[in-house]
Amino acid sequence: MASPPDRPLLLLTGASGFVGRAVRPALEAKGWRIRCLTRDVARARAQTGESGLEWVQGDVADPGSSVRALAGCQAALYLVHGIGEGAGHQQHEVAAATAFGRAAAEAGIERIVYLGGLAPLGAGSEHLRSRLAVGEALRGGPVRTLELRASMIVGHGSLSWLIVRDLAARLPFMVLPRWLKSRTQPVAIADVVIALVRALEAPIDASASFDLPGPLTLSGKQILEETARIMGLERPRTVDVPLLTPRLSSLWVRFVTRADWSVAREVVIGLTEDLLARDGQFWQTVGHPNLTPFAEAAQVALAAERRQHPAGGPWGAVERARGLRAHPI
Repeated sequence: MASPPDRPLLLLTGASGFVGRAVRPALEAKGWRIRCLTRDVARARAQTGESGLEWVQGDVADPGSSVRALAGCQAALYLVHGIGEGAGHQQHEVAAATAFGRAAAEAGIERIVYLGGLAPLGAGSEHLRSRLAVGEALRGGPVRTLELRASMIVGHGSLSWLIVRDLAARLPFMVLPRWLKSRTQPVAIADVVIALVRALEAPIDASASFDLPGPLTLSGKQILEETARIMGLERPRTVDVPLLTPRLSSLWVRFVTRADWSVAREVVIGLTEDLLARDGQFWQTVGHPNLTPFAEAAQVALAAERRQHPAGGPWGAVERARGLRAHPI
């Protein structure tokens, strides 16, 4: 069912993903009509549970289907990215973004907003390098693009949050590899949604990138400890093992958490060095200086999980045996 034609139209890519599902209601509340681009309409409808959305079948890498999907739109949200998809992954992602940018120009799009990842000080993971390369490709294209960069997004459905939540809930004791000393600035999905919506109208004269830091700088160890505290659990006991590499660490992360193996591996490798924002300028630019505290964002994520997909199976039994709170503090 199409939306009333008297409102501006936006193409939402990645609509069935974690961020896409979160941002859509806020876009509609702001007055946007939403058109969703997906490679599999039937699957996307099943994932979202929304029968009234306007879906267009196509691929961002295919200029023809992108032009058709972008027809009549004023702006586009680019929330597409893969992870752990094998050799040539980065080249494929960059080629797709480049093709989409050209299709957007052909369709007369005024602005693209892209959600990427923070730039590490060093080489970073393949996944992070790919996301940064996609942002560069879009910003270098013919349509004005605003790239927003976030590290860990805290919310139910976030893969990095799922790993943190499961480790904190299930391991009373863990080895502490060096990478858990790395620092980042987790940001609540509620704040990311505000950033994406306001980015569509933010005053920019040319393509640009901005970071989206959360309100606190925390090490991986501190994130795990605070998450356990919110769950009502004892702080995990840790022993430093500096020689435990990220690749070996991802093996036990894979065993303990519900995250897909390729995801766990890339997330862990991405935490080998600090992921810190250049500044928080964007929050001031869009008039949103009061960010959600980490503890509040974690409580919201845990409450959403209880309502939708509570942990079951053997690990769910472990969590209950440890005394996981039914209602986080």
